[in-house]
Amino acid sequence: MNRTGTLYTVSAPSGAGKTSLVNALVEQCQGLQVSVSHTTRPIRPGEQDGVNYHFVPESDFLAMLERAEFLEHARVFGNLYGTSGVWVESQLKLGNDIILEIDWQGAQQVKHLLPQTQAIFILPPDRESLLQRLKHRGQDDPTIIEKRMNVAVEEMSHYVESDYLVVNKDFDQALQELHAIVISHRLRTARQQAALGDMLQDLLN
Repeated sequence: MNRTGTLYTVSAPSGAGKTSLVNALVEQCQGLQVSVSHTTRPIRPGEQDGVNYHFVPESDFLAMLERAEFLEHARVFGNLYGTSGVWVESQLKLGNDIILEIDWQGAQQVKHLLPQTQAIFILPPDRESLLQRLKHRGQDDPTIIEKRMNVAVEEMSHYVESDYLVVNKDFDQALQELHAIVISHRLRTARQQAALGDMLQDLLN
């Protein structure tokens, strides 16, 4: 029996700590990797093309969209984001677990196309914590921060569409909960049957 990987979507409002948690989770969890999305937004200080995102001109993004190359796509704060469907499906067939860091709109699209996807939503403990995290980034001016806070309230209402909900009040606790989600899903009977086929056959013969 071939083992198929699991696709996870992780969504959160800006400033909830999603990227830091996902990066730490991938370091902890063998066989788990993050899909590198395409985006038209400008590269930020410290980011690398092909590592954080595939940074492309909008004309290239739209051409890929016309060729139906994206599993999901969305426009967020004026910039386009999209996930390569071919890459994700090839990795899942190889048995690799994949995480998509995407907004709730993208998570909806993925869940519709691939119902077995496990959707995770990360929330901040309160609005003040979210505001302080946005300010401490030092990357956006006050106007942008205010806009992100206004959008965040609407974004957070979509937590009800997820399969798992994690509150990032304490980073280590939130990371432990994310790790538990991945491990528990790997222990599901169908997944274990594929991974332990020979052992199970020996036990039952």
